[in-house]
Amino acid sequence: MLYNTLGKTNLEVSRLGFGTMRLPTKANNGDIYKEESAKMLSYAIENGINLIDTAYSYHSENLGDNGESENFVGEFLSENSLREEVLLQTKSPSWLMEDFRDFDRYLDEQLEKLQTDYIDIYLLHSLTVPEWYKVKDLNVLDFLDDCLSSGKVKHVGFSSHIEVDYLIEILDEYPKWEVCLTQMNYLDEYYQSGAMGLNYLRQINVGSEIMEPLRGGRLVQNIPSEVNALWNQAEIERTPIQWAFQYLWNRNDVDCVLSGMTSFEQVKENIEIASKLDEISDNDLELIREVARTYRTFIGNDCSRCGYCMPCPHGVNIINCFAEYNIAHMMGNPKASAMQYFSLIDDDSRADSCIGCEECLPFCTQMLDIPEELRKVHDYFGEEFNHY
Repeated sequence: MLYNTLGKTNLEVSRLGFGTMRLPTKANNGDIYKEESAKMLSYAIENGINLIDTAYSYHSENLGDNGESENFVGEFLSENSLREEVLLQTKSPSWLMEDFRDFDRYLDEQLEKLQTDYIDIYLLHSLTVPEWYKVKDLNVLDFLDDCLSSGKVKHVGFSSHIEVDYLIEILDEYPKWEVCLTQMNYLDEYYQSGAMGLNYLRQINVGSEIMEPLRGGRLVQNIPSEVNALWNQAEIERTPIQWAFQYLWNRNDVDCVLSGMTSFEQVKENIEIASKLDEISDNDLELIREVARTYRTFIGNDCSRCGYCMPCPHGVNIINCFAEYNIAHMMGNPKASAMQYFSLIDDDSRADSCIGCEECLPFCTQMLDIPEELRKVHDYFGEEFNHY
């Protein structure tokens, strides 16, 4: 396994981290297949992975609820006496906070679930702009100060799916941030905070962790023939998963890539890839860009995200509805962006809130029939999240 220094934490972390969001399950998402998951985690730790990532809501039956991932990870580490062998990272469920006391209440519950008296890295989970302002007003930064001084938490940070301007605003608000988890893959350089966000993290020496390196597996499953034809032109033969990981590990602004692995075979394959240096050439980078351009030809509509249609008088988040729809369309599967659609866009801002007033139509630079396109978005994703 190869290791990087995680920004100013000075922690040496495996460049592949084990995300426990997509462990194998039985009857439903909350029913973790513990025997197989334990086998996977054991192999990962034995072969050099030292960062285990979980969250309060991972492996819940309903999106955002209390999940089973922390319970499983805590039991596994305790039963195998491995707590001191790994860096344990979990996340505060920011969306559940109603007053200042909730921060401590949830942290103590998480410590109990994880069967530990401290957490190495504690992140505010999936900050949106409204959630950031909410928890900031609830004095979350005072809470983080208390966490650090009490020793319950060693390092603090946040995860987010926000645009780069807001990412920088949050980072500049608190000098004790040490870790930031953002979404990045070769399709997402200009999505959310993307490459510009990673560059800023490097400038201020905040440790950078990556989620969705494979876009929920969509970059390595059911690959269009047009994309396969491009990969086959490469100077060095690589599998799609190697291309996706090495694109990230060849960047100088990525410290750790988290992968939510669902099978023992995936764990073995990912560790093998992570354990070898594999330099991406300039020709390789151009090929990756051509693959990304090809994927984008499969988008659902021609929204350019100019924002002239906003704000919608009825609160519909038009450009983000279209963004998640287009990403899922590129991947040929709603699962590619369904979680972002349902978790990052408020209930009353999704596509089904459009009433067809057509006030947006004169402002669309691409001359889209926006109400009709929003209907397609709603038909594609459905009424509620059921895409596990």
